[in-house]
Amino acid sequence: MGEKKATRAAYGEALAELGAKYPNVVVLDADLAQATMTKHFAAAFPDRFFDCGIAEANMTGIAAGMSTCGLIPFTNTFAMFAAGRAYEQVRNSIAYPHLNVKVVGSHGGPSVGEDGATHQCNEDIALMRTLPGMTVVVPCDANEMRQAVEAMINYNGPCYLRMCRYAMETVTDEIPGYKFELGKGVTLRDGMDVTLIATGIMVQMALQAADMLAAEGISARVIDMHTVKPLDEELVLKAARETGAIVTSEEASVIGGLGAAVCELLSEKCPVPVLRHGVNDEFGRSGTAAAVLEYYGLTPAGIAEKARKALSLKK
Repeated sequence: MGEKKATRAAYGEALAELGAKYPNVVVLDADLAQATMTKHFAAAFPDRFFDCGIAEANMTGIAAGMSTCGLIPFTNTFAMFAAGRAYEQVRNSIAYPHLNVKVVGSHGGPSVGEDGATHQCNEDIALMRTLPGMTVVVPCDANEMRQAVEAMINYNGPCYLRMCRYAMETVTDEIPGYKFELGKGVTLRDGMDVTLIATGIMVQMALQAADMLAAEGISARVIDMHTVKPLDEELVLKAARETGAIVTSEEASVIGGLGAAVCELLSEKCPVPVLRHGVNDEFGRSGTAAAVLEYYGLTPAGIAEKARKALSLKK
């Protein structure tokens, strides 16, 4: 595995680097430029950076208006506020008219740690996934994040980008010729007994879980599903047919997110055992990121245990 970096850090760097290439990109922030890393863009392009203060709903409406003038706005705040506080504005001002705005939610999931339950947004993926026409992206590492930002700039339509505070090792740069494509998952490791479909920081944990399972003689396929919506249905169906058992893993609620998307697809087109790994209908709690992830079982061992159970359900 390569460099260890939080996806929010890679996002901030990429946004600043791409600013010169794409002069119609503008960045709006809700008084969190230090945390969302938009400070880099602000320093490089102060005339295209707008600090809207702690007024996320207003920021969303401003971005919607800017997009109708040919600009590509990126709105930035914590996931709790981007998907929660401003949900109505994202729904009615961006998604409903299908405007070209990129909504960025930083500090998603329980790995926010010490910020506590109110700031640990486990529901954002589900909320954004329900919006018609909304693309939902959750990169797993720095390399993938950098490519995802440019892909979103070149995509004409609303997107939700989820970022993490927790630093994780880079894994996608080990794939020769890796190229990020919206709506196309990536098979990081082949396997024939069970498939682990993960998103965000759970991708690296799924790879570690696959190593644990390999030591037991279990061959686990690992898929990085960086785009939760639209789901790469072809890749999921292929995995279901070839391995016969699926485990999904996300640093978010199992209700409405990646696991739900996979279950909805397979229940209709290829019924096989599917076990969802994530936060089980709970709010977060305060603690170090590592301790909170351990508490919720968001670990390689947690994924491996789900895989063993899924295997026991195979016909």
